[in-house]
Amino acid sequence: MNALQTKPRTVPLSKRGMSFETFMWVFTRVTALAMYGFILVGLIGAIAMGALHEMTFVEVIRWALVSNPGHVESTNVQDIAPWASAFWRTVASGMFLTALAHGIHGVIVIVDDYVASASGRNWNRYISMAMFFVVMGAGLYVIWKA
Repeated sequence: MNALQTKPRTVPLSKRGMSFETFMWVFTRVTALAMYGFILVGLIGAIAMGALHEMTFVEVIRWALVSNPGHVESTNVQDIAPWASAFWRTVASGMFLTALAHGIHGVIVIVDDYVASASGRNWNRYISMAMFFVVMGAGLYVIWKA
């Protein structure tokens, strides 16, 4: 190879393949986009329902980010039944699970950068997955039973 020829910087799509690392890279991007989608749904719903119930800007934003009926219980909203519907609990569950999975994956990636031993990285994964399931159970309990 002479000095004027350079190696191509990209690998052709036909030779790339789908590895676990590629899947997790895509997972991170998709969960970030999904969180934006859940926020958008929450924001549109909060603006629409806030207009009906004369909510303040702070109450609307609280609802948009975490659609939990507890956010409107302490306000001047008279009827919280529309806020406690299965739709809004599903939206809150989707946002919660998406953000939790995205965050746990981020923790695993960051700790993997600093832990040199394979056993340490495995322990990181085990502990992170255990945390995922404990927090998932507690969060879903709060969303559906609160």
